[in-house]
Parts: sequence; C-alpha cells; structure tokens
Amino acid sequence: MKVLWCWRCRKEMPMLDEEEYHIADELIRKAFQTKGTIKERFQPLLDYYKTVTGYEETIPNAIMHHRISQYGAPCEKCGKPYRTPQASFCAACGNKKLSPR
Repeated sequence: MKVLWCWRCRKEMPMLDEEEYHIADELIRKAFQTKGTIKERFQPLLDYYKTVTGYEETIPNAIMHHRISQYGAPCEKCGKPYRTPQASFCAACGNKKLSPR
C-alpha cells in the first residue's frame, strides 16, 4: 500500500500494490458471482480495502482503480504521479517527462 494522487478522486488515496490488488480482484470477481444485495456482495471487498489501507471506501469500483501499477513515476516538477507509466507529460503541471522510466 502506498498513498498517491488519484486523478479520478482528485485527492491522495491509498493505492494497492500488485499482491494486494490480486486479492481485491479475486474479491470483486467473487462478488459478481454471488447472489445477494449489492451491499452484501461487495462488502468483503470494502472490508478488505479498509483492513489494508485504513480508508473506508464506499464505492467498490473506486478500489479497482487504486492500483499503484496503473500510475507512472512522480513528476520531476510537481511530484504528482504521471497518469500512466507511458505518459510523456504531467497532466497536473504540464511538465514534459525528462526521461523514460
């Protein structure tokens, strides 16, 4: 787990590393295959995210875009992560990436 700027949430959010994300991915897959109310089906995912991050998320889909590997390196100018690992400029400040990472 690492706290990074989330472009969708427009604030710093706890992001899952690959091992943590793998568990969350299994929980969301299981939720889609389970019967019950939306709340009942996705509660294990929400509980897992809170246990790992300490943050009480209420939107299961938001958890699935809080994945460290979806973001790029920190911008050399403003420090916010590039939106993707392939991004060539920072969407926050317009800085052009100095070198590929």
